[in-house]
Amino acid sequence: MAGKIVFDSVSKPPAKVHDLRSLDLAFAMDSTSSMGTYIDAAKRSICTIFEEIVASEKGDVRLALVNYRDHPPQDYTYVTEVHDFTNSSSTMKGWLDNTKAHGGGDLPEAVADALQDILNLSWRTHATKICVCISDAPPHGIGCEHDKFPNGCPLGIDPMNVVRQMAAKGITLYVVGCEPSISPYKGFFTAIAYMTGGQYVPLTQAGELSKVIIGGAREEMGLERLMEEVNEEVRADIAAGRSIDEAEMTKRVHSKMISKGVTTTQLQRNKVALASAADSVEASHISKLTNLSDVRAAFKATPTPAMGAMATPAAPAFSMGSVREALAGSIGDEKYDVEEKPISEAQANRMVKKSLARNMISKKY
Repeated sequence: MAGKIVFDSVSKPPAKVHDLRSLDLAFAMDSTSSMGTYIDAAKRSICTIFEEIVASEKGDVRLALVNYRDHPPQDYTYVTEVHDFTNSSSTMKGWLDNTKAHGGGDLPEAVADALQDILNLSWRTHATKICVCISDAPPHGIGCEHDKFPNGCPLGIDPMNVVRQMAAKGITLYVVGCEPSISPYKGFFTAIAYMTGGQYVPLTQAGELSKVIIGGAREEMGLERLMEEVNEEVRADIAAGRSIDEAEMTKRVHSKMISKGVTTTQLQRNKVALASAADSVEASHISKLTNLSDVRAAFKATPTPAMGAMATPAAPAFSMGSVREALAGSIGDEKYDVEEKPISEAQANRMVKKSLARNMISKKY
């Protein structure tokens, strides 16, 4: 899962005061022509999403939206369109109502630009911070054929660097992958979500989008309530001068929480836990890479029957994650819900990931 982890700074970062009832929820929405059904689903359900999260978590919720398309000459409308946080669901609905599926050009889109704009929103320091990226296409620069910007974003924005900054800021990334279009790039999106302690969520039916968003928000708010316990473990090791092994820390945290009878809300697809990035050799490897050029050198799109010559075929690796996905069903068989269960080792691992990033711990592999 990970090698040894050492810390860069001799000073211990101050503990942050966290309001367990406050949620800042931002959406990065691909608004190119292929995304019409998902944009429509968001329009129909955003008020319900807002109200259900407020009701279930008794929380103070703010919403933000970053729409993204592509750089000229692939698209001349806009690269990104930014709407900073509001506590009004009707305002958010108005933004979505004005969002149209249009354009796009080549296959990759301005994912890096959107994540950069997400990072720069007016996030509250004390709130639980979640970004939901809804996408069916990869960023520029990971090695897609016919990519008009093969070296990445023309403005030089590196999504790997942006995602690390998101993690340090305490922003958890959920990638809702609109399958099957995004399936060849699942490894990359799983990796960047994992870097923040978030999850990749496969979606084949737009009608399930609201359940994914509500369930993911509830799961993350529940995990945030446990974060201080994880932070204490990390800080104790730092204070004692011990190097931190992520796998060992995960098992330690999980064991302690299980012994206390800790349960958590868990998002499920067809009653099966989501595949853990830690079980994916590809995603785990990508999550350790420094920059987009390293990703481009290592990345091979996993083929789907519809890909044709768009990417070089690579045999998908066997993993527990692939077993979970098979059990969870495929296109035409998809239902999302949440269930209260004993905390999973995958959740413990994600919390350790968050703590290491937020406490400014760097890794040596």
